[in-house]
Amino acid sequence: MIKLLLTEIRKDYLSSDTIYIFLDNARYSKNYDVYEYAEKLNIKLIFLPPYSPNLNIIERLWKFLKKTLRKNKYYNTFGKFKKAVFEFFKNINQYDSELKKLLTLKFEII
Repeated sequence: MIKLLLTEIRKDYLSSDTIYIFLDNARYSKNYDVYEYAEKLNIKLIFLPPYSPNLNIIERLWKFLKKTLRKNKYYNTFGKFKKAVFEFFKNINQYDSELKKLLTLKFEII
């Protein structure tokens, strides 16, 4: 899948000499086959430090989700917790103002 993504990115930026992509350290993006393929497409893969949630926007969403669902709440079954997670995403627009401030390119400093 990651190779398909790299192909699509290259198609969108044909006029660019080199494309730089910042990635986390997921195994599927860090293997030699992917690295070699990216090189052929003149795409440079730059990996974030191993533990850098402040640099990864999705980590801020997970942190907000956990804070929202767990603050002073107890779920006595996994099913209830799972339902709360689905409800959070189903109604995520109710958190628009908070998420617009949180999910920006202004990175947190730890």
